[in-house]
This record gives sequence, structure tokens and C-alpha cells, in this order.
Amino acid sequence: MRSPTDVLRAEHVVILRALSVLERAAERLAAGGALPAGWWDDTLDWLRAFADRNHHAKEDNALFPAMIKAGVPSPGGPVDVMLEEHEQGRALIARMAEGASPHRAAAASRYVQLLREHIDKENGIVFPLAEAVFEEGAEMQELSREFDRVEAELGAPATLEGGEAAVARLAAALDPPLDVRVA
Repeated sequence: MRSPTDVLRAEHVVILRALSVLERAAERLAAGGALPAGWWDDTLDWLRAFADRNHHAKEDNALFPAMIKAGVPSPGGPVDVMLEEHEQGRALIARMAEGASPHRAAAASRYVQLLREHIDKENGIVFPLAEAVFEEGAEMQELSREFDRVEAELGAPATLEGGEAAVARLAAALDPPLDVRVA
């Protein structure tokens, strides 16, 4: 059985692939190019569903509260920083949904940068901290159950396989399609 932090790291890989696709699409928009009809809205829908309602929900509603309960300082600590960055990401997604293409492209570029840095912090600091404060027993099992509940509630699109398939479709829909394999 994979640990909850392993699940979150695997989801990060999928999100990073999506960020690469979004970055290339934003570059295309900033240069005055066009995207396939509906592509931008589909991408924002995916970000809201997989990155936020699935991935961030697991962190915001399960991992972070468990870390605080285990003694990780909240005010001014790493959990507060992560929660604030989740809010910043949501605000940037809202900005990507509005205005003209250059405005959307600029918001997308800021979002990509924010999330890449955020993922680095989680993978390098927050998840190792969580692994240090939790025993392999009850806390990890409870987090795993909560993660399973989130995925069951959201259905196949919230799974790793569903996320990977959606990112592959988004990449393939661009003309020319983008290669989103990670070495």
C-alpha cells in the first residue's frame, strides 16, 4: 500500500505534466496564437477538479489538519504557507477564466510558476515533515481512508489514471500536440 504522501507525490507528477501543457498553451496565446475551441475551459475545469477538489482537498482537509494535530505549528508555519498558496492558485485560475488572451496567458504563467514552486516545497519540506511526525500506524491509515473517500466521491477523473488520461487528451488536442512525458 502506498503512503498518503506517496499518493500526493504521484499526483504532483500529473499536475506538473499539466503545467507544462498549460505553459506551452499560454506561450501560444501570448504570441497571438489560437487554441482549439473549448481547450482553455477544459483545462481550467481539469485544474479545478483534479488539482483543487481532489489533490488540494486531500491536503487541506486531511493531511494538514493531521499535521497540526500532531504538533506541527500552524500560525506562520509550513501548513499556513501551503494553504495560502492554494488560495493564490484558486485566484489565478479565476483570473485565467476572464479577459482577453494576453491577460489569461499572463495569469497562467504566474499560476505555473506558483504551482511548480509550491510542489517543490511540498515534496522537499512538507511531506518529509509529515512522514516524520506520523507513525506508520493509525494516522497514515486514517489519511489513506480519507484520500480514498475523496477519490470515491469525485469518481474516475480524480484517480491518477483519470488525471493522466485527461492531461494526455489536453496535450493531444493542441495542434501540434505537446509531448508531456516526463523523463
